[in-house]
Amino acid sequence: MTKQPQPTGSNGDTTTLTPDPADSSQGPEPVAAAAISGRSPALLAWTRLKRDRASMIAFVVAVLFIAAAIAAPLLSKVEGWGPITPDLKAINPDTGNFPIGSLGGMSGHHWLGVEPGTGYDVFSRLFYGLRTSLIVSILAATISTVLGVVIGLAAGYFGGKIDTFLNWVMNVFLAFPQLLFIIAVTPVITNAFTTNTHGGTSETLQLGAIIFIISIFAWAYTARLVRGQVLSLREREFVDAAKIMGAGWGHILFKQLLPNLWAPILISFALAVPTNIATEAALSFLGVGVVPPNPDLGGMLNAATQYYLYDPTYMAVPGVALVLVVLSMNLFGDGVRDALDPRAGRN
Repeated sequence: MTKQPQPTGSNGDTTTLTPDPADSSQGPEPVAAAAISGRSPALLAWTRLKRDRASMIAFVVAVLFIAAAIAAPLLSKVEGWGPITPDLKAINPDTGNFPIGSLGGMSGHHWLGVEPGTGYDVFSRLFYGLRTSLIVSILAATISTVLGVVIGLAAGYFGGKIDTFLNWVMNVFLAFPQLLFIIAVTPVITNAFTTNTHGGTSETLQLGAIIFIISIFAWAYTARLVRGQVLSLREREFVDAAKIMGAGWGHILFKQLLPNLWAPILISFALAVPTNIATEAALSFLGVGVVPPNPDLGGMLNAATQYYLYDPTYMAVPGVALVLVVLSMNLFGDGVRDALDPRAGRN
């Protein structure tokens, strides 16, 4: 077989011929190239997130807890007990109203046992309490995120005295020992504004006061993050082009800058929700949160401290549930952060 000579360049080196892209006889390369399409940043982030096994497991666990909390009334009907319906037959008055049976009174009637002293069903109280925690945490995260985004946009874009003043306010709120201050302020606000017409405490107003207090002390983190991003974005060409075309500051803030901030805003919201769950549970544990006998995870842990030596199951159930909820949401929030900003984890 005769060997075909290879073409050489002007210096004698052997060169390789590249196929002509316009030549359809070269093979399926043009078809493969046409099949390649661009992907949006959201799709790229979702692809990276799906590859993170820990984040996806955490996402599934968080979704299961959220679904159970939403379906708490239905689950209670299936089991047959409400969150504040006592079962006096399930506790023994001769032993200090401790549950009858092992593992805190777990049975076919009470899947997770009953509460010592009251006979409340732990299963129903767990998921009703989880629903309370999720309502407070999600609404507080939403309000604090919106407030932080608006203040951060204004501080970063306008600069000057406005930025100086708003940055000073952020530093003041960030310098507060938030949990201690919330514990001190919550009873004052709830006693002053949450009393109903019968002289008692309104559950709705109580939750509203807790949401308001948590939101007020949580917005500064988001505002600081957004401000830093806006300081960089306001020098970009698309902002200058919008100014040249006569766009007002409202259009620039909410039509030009805000769409470029969805990634840090989403990360901030995803990490704020589990933090708020822990804060709400801490308030209820310390007696300044949800009013008993309304179900709440922190309140259940507070009540369980009286019985943990004799009925450890009662403390384990809400404690494990709270840890799993907060841990799963934190892991998922970290996964979202890494997916939206893959360079953050690189050295």
